Amino acid sequence: MPVRIVQLGSPRAPGEGTRIGTVRRPPRGVPKEQFAAQDWYDVWYPNLAPSPETVKQAQAAATPQEWAAFARKYRAEMATPENRHTLALLARMSQDANFSVGCYCEDEAHCHRSVLRQLLAEAGARISNPP
Repeated sequence: MPVRIVQLGSPRAPGEGTRIGTVRRPPRGVPKEQFAAQDWYDVWYPNLAPSPETVKQAQAAATPQEWAAFARKYRAEMATPENRHTLALLARMSQDANFSVGCYCEDEAHCHRSVLRQLLAEAGARISNPP
């Protein structure tokens, strides 16, 4: 039951399971009790989101080199023991449980979830949907 990498707010796939929001901030203008019903997320886990400074770096990245610099910085943030343990836990859970992780960005190629996909794969996660 591989992990799915999704855009938060998009319709859920059949059997997707628990949706984990790896974002710094909840969706604007949405009451907390509506997050799951509106397909945002079931659980908010900002620990896997880039820091606010790193988010700004990603948003400003206009060249492949700038994007690569963002990816290196985000990877460094995810290399802390706490985040490595979380990635290992999610990788293990991907062997037996239905769940997804995601962010709001429309284009995964210019979103931290593209790097998170790689990090999860490197940790041994089974990932169901292609980038």
